[in-house]
Amino acid sequence: MKTAQTVIIGGGVVGASIAYHLTQRGAKDVLILEREPVQGLGSTGKATGGVRAQFETDINIRMSLYSIDFFRNWDFDCGYEPRGYLFFATTEEQLAYIKKNVERQRELGVHGVETVDRDAIREIVPGMISDDITGGSFGALDGFIDPLAVMDGFTRGAVERGAAIYFGQEVSCINVQHGKVLSVTTTEGEQIKCENVVLCSGAWAKGLAATAGIELPVEPLRRQIVWATSHTALPKGLPMVIDLGSGFHFRPARNSETDVLFAYPDCEETPSFATEFDDEFIAKVYERAKARAPFLYETEVVREKCRAGLYENTPDHHAILGGCEVEGLYLANGFSGHGVMHSPATGRALSEIILDGRSSFLDVSCLSIERFAKGELLHETAFI
Repeated sequence: MKTAQTVIIGGGVVGASIAYHLTQRGAKDVLILEREPVQGLGSTGKATGGVRAQFETDINIRMSLYSIDFFRNWDFDCGYEPRGYLFFATTEEQLAYIKKNVERQRELGVHGVETVDRDAIREIVPGMISDDITGGSFGALDGFIDPLAVMDGFTRGAVERGAAIYFGQEVSCINVQHGKVLSVTTTEGEQIKCENVVLCSGAWAKGLAATAGIELPVEPLRRQIVWATSHTALPKGLPMVIDLGSGFHFRPARNSETDVLFAYPDCEETPSFATEFDDEFIAKVYERAKARAPFLYETEVVREKCRAGLYENTPDHHAILGGCEVEGLYLANGFSGHGVMHSPATGRALSEIILDGRSSFLDVSCLSIERFAKGELLHETAFI
């Protein structure tokens, strides 16, 4: 039987970050098990790569503050580009919500975030239909990162410090004895004995948690992205632009002056593991694009670059971080679309919880799985 002190199930950006931060603290016997033949075929590779500190809850703001600072100062090039995030409102109620959030973000130390009026929005995004816009917020340090580069940087750092990663190793069961982790079993029937298991398998985590007797409130939900190209250059310096009311959002593609990505949370989607792109989604997106800007509606779809991936949603759209009632089993799940952007903070928090018993750089206790049993759910309106 193979052995490892810590087995990380899932080699996406979250699992890689945890391995990176564990080995940074001196942990040597760390093993990542990735079910695919290469990394990046799951949700990490489907992510849009946005990063923002414009959240409602303190924990999400603090997670973002740490993570953005990490991306800005990392010696590995993760493609951080502070193009900004623009949230806009179309009702006074939405604008009041935005203003309240900006005030709290500033109190917690977010720099470069401000409320903006309709005229300022017209300057930020020339050509956008804005007659119905009441105002918004702009975060100058928000922007974009390259999800696969982030994952690669974490993996390289972990492996250089002694971690190992096995590919084509899908875990079928987390084995528990007397309330404590004993080993994991792969679909090939191989067992790996370990002291700690970190569950980072994204939308597939619920089933594996059940094998250890843990009821994990995480559901998979398909999210789709339309990739399109314009025959003329997009507005210079185009940020991520988000309609707070509908969730419709768009951003420029990396290293392109003409390509743009569209998405929105389709309320007709129901929980499933479907990852096929649905062509009917294109018409839905363009209906919203037509109402917002000619330069969006007049683009041409690049069908081969359209994609679909899975969100791993919790009931309150916040992550689940930390231990549970099974000794040695740790959870890093339910990021609800924010896994890539919060991966640095997640990796450090889990490494401290595993090695020290608690996360000291940031109190993440409000993200424990126990909050669901206690009825202490968090609330975040700007869920995209």
